[in-house]
Amino acid sequence: MFSRLVFGLGLLSATALVHPALAADARALQIFVSKDKQSLVVYDGAEVVATSKVSTGKTGHTTPSGIFSVIEKQKYHESNLYSAAPMPFMQRLTWSGIALHESNSVPRYPASHGCVRMPAAFAKQLYKMTGMGVPVVITDAELTPVPIEHPALFSPHAPASAPLLSDAELRPAIGQEPVQVAMNEAAMPRLQTQPIIEPDNDQPVRMLITRRTQREAIVDIQSYLSELGFYVGNADGYLGPATVQAINDFKTQHPLPPGSGTSLISDSLIKAVYRAAGKGEPPNGVIMVRQGFNPVFEAPVTIDNPGLALGTHFFTAHSVNYADGSAEWLGVTLAQNLSRQAMKRLGIGSQESSIISGTPITNALSRISIPEETRQRIDAMLTPGSTLTITDTGLGPETGKGTDFITLTRG
Repeated sequence: MFSRLVFGLGLLSATALVHPALAADARALQIFVSKDKQSLVVYDGAEVVATSKVSTGKTGHTTPSGIFSVIEKQKYHESNLYSAAPMPFMQRLTWSGIALHESNSVPRYPASHGCVRMPAAFAKQLYKMTGMGVPVVITDAELTPVPIEHPALFSPHAPASAPLLSDAELRPAIGQEPVQVAMNEAAMPRLQTQPIIEPDNDQPVRMLITRRTQREAIVDIQSYLSELGFYVGNADGYLGPATVQAINDFKTQHPLPPGSGTSLISDSLIKAVYRAAGKGEPPNGVIMVRQGFNPVFEAPVTIDNPGLALGTHFFTAHSVNYADGSAEWLGVTLAQNLSRQAMKRLGIGSQESSIISGTPITNALSRISIPEETRQRIDAMLTPGSTLTITDTGLGPETGKGTDFITLTRG
């Protein structure tokens, strides 16, 4: 279990640690950086723990906006990009060079080469507060996390007395050993037959829900063609020679309807493979799960009204109560501006994300259907500080080995 933190009170030149004796679980802290206010705010739930002025990237070296987390910490670091410039109390956000760090020049206007500069005393205090993986949300306009209640959000539940997962090995995280993942079949009722216990692994779970790309479609095709007896090689999401041959052999045995086009991976092919494997309609979304910077598993989800943008939303489980099986979530909605090309590629006809009464953040949650078996598996992993990102834009290009999910809303 993570240690509890006690934050002192101090006033550090436009910087404040505002709670004289606030105890908090380090896993549940969040950092928000506002580029228009040139400010940084640390939250424990909805409460402000600390604030500071900052300087973000100047013109030509703009700090990217999006959802990050601390992936490396060094008390003293020298820039690999800018003449070994000193970066004390560095907290890295991307492997490409974006970080929070101390600086003796924090004029409270954009002045850096992309990093977020902080005053020396505050950078040192923040370094003490945070653990690896603490979320950092950088936005153009100031955002404040607010409590969110919605049945689609996860909460701890007891494991069922019967196995929750199918016997099929399906959709392991790419590059990982095969893991069992829930099938997209009929929902099962929750079975409260055993006491709720804390997970053995208390590291926060990181989840990303997004639209399926061709990579997920190819992994599906490879998995199901293999079940049908066609040799595809590795189910790795790539169209290697074995997979191409398996697809052609399948089409010979299961001719596609006229007008299916010449594309190797067409909607008609995907539906035909699903039908032949007895899997029903193909899903249009995916949930990916990481823990401790490592991929754990991914599984299909369904997005209602797929022609409408979901938007980009970020949720954090501030507290998890294993005694009563509840969790308190907070959320924010980030600005998302898709280009016409991106909308066409994603099959989105409108960026307006509010077609159901309510706010875009609850509308997005209401449009996502997660198979109950997948939900129960995540419920059993849930810890304070677990996060969920919902976005149209897929797996961010900065996401990789040794990171949580990184979502860029502006480069």
